[in-house]
Amino acid sequence: MSPPEQSAVVEVERIKAASRRLRGTIADGLRDEATGAIADADTQLTKFHGIYQQDDRDLRNERQQQRLEPAHSFMVRVRVPGGVCSAPQWLALDRLAREHANGTLRLTTRQAFQFHGVIKRRLKPTITAINGALLDTIAACGDVNRNVMSSPNPQLSALHQETWQIACRISERLTPRTRAYHEIWLDGERLPDSGAEDEPLYGPTYLPRKFKIGVAVPPWNDVDVYTQDLGFIAVSEQGRLAGFNVTVGGGMGATHGEPDTYPRLGDVVGFCTPAQAVDVAWHVVAIQRDCGDRTNRKHARFKYTIADRGLEWFGAELAARLGFALQPAREFRFLGVGDRYGWSKGLDGRWHLTLHVPSGRLADTPGHTLLSGMRDLAQMHGGRFRLTPNQNVIVAGVREADKRRIEAVARRHGLMHDQLPSALRREALSCVALPTCALAMAEAERYLPELVGRLETRLAALGLLDEPITLRVTGCPNGCARPYVAEIGLVGKGPGRYNLFLGGGFSGERLNRMLLENADETEILAALEPLLAAYALERLSGEHFGDFLHRSDRLSGSSGAERRQP
Repeated sequence: MSPPEQSAVVEVERIKAASRRLRGTIADGLRDEATGAIADADTQLTKFHGIYQQDDRDLRNERQQQRLEPAHSFMVRVRVPGGVCSAPQWLALDRLAREHANGTLRLTTRQAFQFHGVIKRRLKPTITAINGALLDTIAACGDVNRNVMSSPNPQLSALHQETWQIACRISERLTPRTRAYHEIWLDGERLPDSGAEDEPLYGPTYLPRKFKIGVAVPPWNDVDVYTQDLGFIAVSEQGRLAGFNVTVGGGMGATHGEPDTYPRLGDVVGFCTPAQAVDVAWHVVAIQRDCGDRTNRKHARFKYTIADRGLEWFGAELAARLGFALQPAREFRFLGVGDRYGWSKGLDGRWHLTLHVPSGRLADTPGHTLLSGMRDLAQMHGGRFRLTPNQNVIVAGVREADKRRIEAVARRHGLMHDQLPSALRREALSCVALPTCALAMAEAERYLPELVGRLETRLAALGLLDEPITLRVTGCPNGCARPYVAEIGLVGKGPGRYNLFLGGGFSGERLNRMLLENADETEILAALEPLLAAYALERLSGEHFGDFLHRSDRLSGSSGAERRQP
């Protein structure tokens, strides 16, 4: 595979090609004490190492007036395939959050950890310590395959165990092989011709854009498999894994005002056996490497490759590379996308407790000591923790004798789902947004509690507090919290203003539609009130809010995600 012609390559492609397998001048930049930032070109490369340069936007104007550079810091994302970590690993990350970051630990919608507020001189010690805990940050960001998602509790059944193991094998096979990560962050031995090592899948310029993979186990679509570039839907026969239905071409990102960018749901294209899954993943990623658009980053995701070239082309291309065609897809059914809270019993007879973490943010605030609570649980629990795709956490492998003690600690720190006033709050997701995300146009994580509180007042009056409704809020249209498949989705347009999307599928199988554009909270609540009131009075037994809006034709004339999908 040769690099693209330079005349047709965007700047990021040039940076990757000249980076010597992601080295750039990162090591020199870390030693530069004159600034809290690193070179612009290196900010593209550190993403491959799991690091984003950010600044505190709350302080931006003040620092400009004082003629100071922005308050630079870094977000560090820890790659956790399938979301499984041990109690010692949890404690190591908790310590880093308090000593090297901003005192919080965030659980992401891709079953990963994030640190925020890490200043430059603490970057290397942070990543060294992460690796000392037998975790890493490589490929947690950047134009590569990201953290592979999996249904979060492999101990629920033999089917869950096998699919999680396959997700881990896919992750390992698709991890970049560059030694740059070890050289820069772990003082690894430098190669004689630094950067000459082989990168068998990614080559010198890696992928055109990021790539996301999820493995779902019906009847729960907790990984939102249709939003993934590549999805595997487990098919069981007599409780054992027969194989996977394969989906391709999903993705959430869009750009305001540019109709050629849009969210898209993945298409089911066939079935593969468990033994074939890793090879299928490899060759699908290779297709995107070779055929994705490297001239326009807004058109560079795999969903556009599929939309432009078609499923027939893709099927033929994949078969040619694999040496066999996928089998016809098999039947399956999803019932929902959220987490099943509370206690459940696993294969080994031990118990698993799913806890609620608002927006995935573990912090100690007045009345809500979530970070300390999880630390207490990790210190007393010798088993594992499992991050869910919905920003929550499972205390896994609890002995019968320890159940009461574990739950008492969780309740004391406000981590139990039944301590929340509504099902809406339990189902809600948000991205980080302001003040650190450079792309954020509006608040998300900081605004979500206020919005939910105002909606809860209305839901209580309508008798809907216990009705599960998916709500997702993002600060920009890139869709990190997967807002375009939510029953209620808010996408930031500007300070205090959002596009309101409605009618996504409760099981994640349908995109929503835009009802309002550039609306403030008053307009959003005014639009939702009559729809929720009609839902309370007219819904069928067991009917979800998004399904009701479509059946009752309440979204006629609306536009948005559903209309934009080819």
